[in-house]
Amino acid sequence: MSLRAERPARRGDPVPDDDVEIVRDDEASRYRLLLGGGQAGFAKFRASPGRIIFTHTVVDPAFEGRGLGSMLAKWVVEDAIRRGERIVPRCPFIAAWLRKHPGYEESIDWPGGQPVNA
Repeated sequence: MSLRAERPARRGDPVPDDDVEIVRDDEASRYRLLLGGGQAGFAKFRASPGRIIFTHTVVDPAFEGRGLGSMLAKWVVEDAIRRGERIVPRCPFIAAWLRKHPGYEESIDWPGGQPVNA
């Protein structure tokens, strides 16, 4: 058995995709990021017909630096597009992720009309 396999995961360690589950919980108005069955984060939203406003995204500090926030952002954006929803990125994390990942512009309604480059 290797030392790497014996030590707990650390900041920067990648997370295998098959350990991650993301589910949309419409009753709680959030997407839940599950890791090994436990909640590791979430993306809060407000939905209206044809539109989803992302308001807040959190990854538990114990799991930060492992790419989970980006995994969550990509999944929620692509799920909204699959559902035919216009994306309004009020959450700073989702907005920053969208600015770094071109290709979604046709589905975004930026607050104030234009993306802020950061």
